[in-house]
Amino acid sequence: MMQLDKIQEHMEVLGSDGEHVGTVDHLDGQTAIKLTKTDPAAKGKHHLIPAAWVDHIDRHVHLNKSAAEAFSQWKEAA
Repeated sequence: MMQLDKIQEHMEVLGSDGEHVGTVDHLDGQTAIKLTKTDPAAKGKHHLIPAAWVDHIDRHVHLNKSAAEAFSQWKEAA
């Protein structure tokens, strides 16, 4: 499993194409990342992305999906 403990609040999340997906709000357990609802990409709603989508982590969280794929597959948080 990716070293999720490297993921911190307010880190930028990028698709595999380098496009902005969102901003980390917090880890939701060990299986998902909750994105902030204040990010322009979020349109005022929290979204969850599976931790399995994380390819690697440096200053940003890089996904193994493009931004468009992430937007079409992310789940709106309740």
